[in-house]
Amino acid sequence: MLKAKFGESRFVAPPKLPPPTTAVDVGDGEMRLAQDLLFFAYRDFTNVADQVLEELGFGRAHHRALHFIGRNPGVTVSGLLAILRITKQSLARVLNGLVDQGYVAQAPGFEDRRLRLLTLTEKGQALERRLFEAQRDRIAQAYRSAGPQAVQGFRTLMRAMMDEGARAYMDGTGPAEDA
Repeated sequence: MLKAKFGESRFVAPPKLPPPTTAVDVGDGEMRLAQDLLFFAYRDFTNVADQVLEELGFGRAHHRALHFIGRNPGVTVSGLLAILRITKQSLARVLNGLVDQGYVAQAPGFEDRRLRLLTLTEKGQALERRLFEAQRDRIAQAYRSAGPQAVQGFRTLMRAMMDEGARAYMDGTGPAEDA
């Protein structure tokens, strides 16, 4: 074994590397992989709720309406339209089914009686909870598997993919109409 003489060093500095950059430049292959991951994750995430919804003759639009009405009791129809970004006709079909079957209640607005404020009934809360629990378990399993650093990265990525109005809505600084 060679020993360095006093005052000598065997350390050889690596070549100078370029400074780190915050820009991520990825090619089409990586973007296709990202799309595939999003599509398959969405498919499997929604599938657990789809099974429950199918038993009731409901679809994903019903689930989204239940979710956002549950998260925003008293949301107006126009607010829900803005969040879901679906047509009035599509929302009317979904809401009629949920109201007729006793999952959603409508009440007139406090100041403007023309507004329809939406809330979940007890039956609607129970269904929304059942759907949430099915999907919660799937997300919790993925979070445990990925670890806390990946969870934070996931949140950062999801927020970066949202438009500004959706981020403001999620932060509680913007109205549903801008989501």
